[in-house]
Amino acid sequence: MNYKDIFAVIENNAAPVALSDELCAKYGHYDNSGVLVENTGEIIGVLFSLDLTCDAVDEAIKRQCNLIVTHHPAIYHGLKRIAPSNDLVSRAIVKCIRHNIAVISMHLNFDSAPEGIDYYLMKGLGGEKEEGILQPLSSGGYGRIYPIEPVTFREFVRRTKSTFGAERCFAYGDPGRIVRKVASFCGAGCGDEAAGMAIDGGADVLVSADIPHHMITGLYYNNVNVLQLTHYASEVYGFKMIANKLSPLMGVPVCVYADPQLM
Repeated sequence: MNYKDIFAVIENNAAPVALSDELCAKYGHYDNSGVLVENTGEIIGVLFSLDLTCDAVDEAIKRQCNLIVTHHPAIYHGLKRIAPSNDLVSRAIVKCIRHNIAVISMHLNFDSAPEGIDYYLMKGLGGEKEEGILQPLSSGGYGRIYPIEPVTFREFVRRTKSTFGAERCFAYGDPGRIVRKVASFCGAGCGDEAAGMAIDGGADVLVSADIPHHMITGLYYNNVNVLQLTHYASEVYGFKMIANKLSPLMGVPVCVYADPQLM
């Protein structure tokens, strides 16, 4: 199998790039998903890493993986120059090219797939089926609100930290409040519309990452508790689930690289 074959496996069994295109066209987002670095020869191993970092590339070399699948695009905006001496993006890309490592990035399509990262955030938080999706697509979508089995906010936070390995998180609100409904948004997608969905939908807590201060206070004073995870913790859980689902279909060894320092 070459990198094109692996790309086809991911598109056909997890999340086609067409989902990212649809999300961008329908809701005004920007993305750069797909094959971002090509290589030659057969793929002998695949490493999944949320980000393309030099450490991830080193791990791929160590494990004899000549293809890296990332969530966040290895190249997001156009590169005006390659400067590996002081540019972290260039440095990782140059290292991949030097070692004949291909890179596939699956960003918004991994977020919004029917069983994508946003879906698995809901599952990990105790939800089974969403009542609504903030940005619905022809298949899947982004941002969910859903019921869970009643639990105190204190226990909800403890359970979430354990499930997601979330070492760094901030909880706002009454610890004794009973949580029956959750609104969650993986990554940095918690905008004003997301907060409105949580408030109008009667959510007891909103869970996301990179939440602006004005939104935290707005939710808090509208009687919605807030649990803010790191961006990494909110997404690597579902990313691992996707990698594990795809692993038996790759036909080559597959490993997942995760950095606990970012949790």
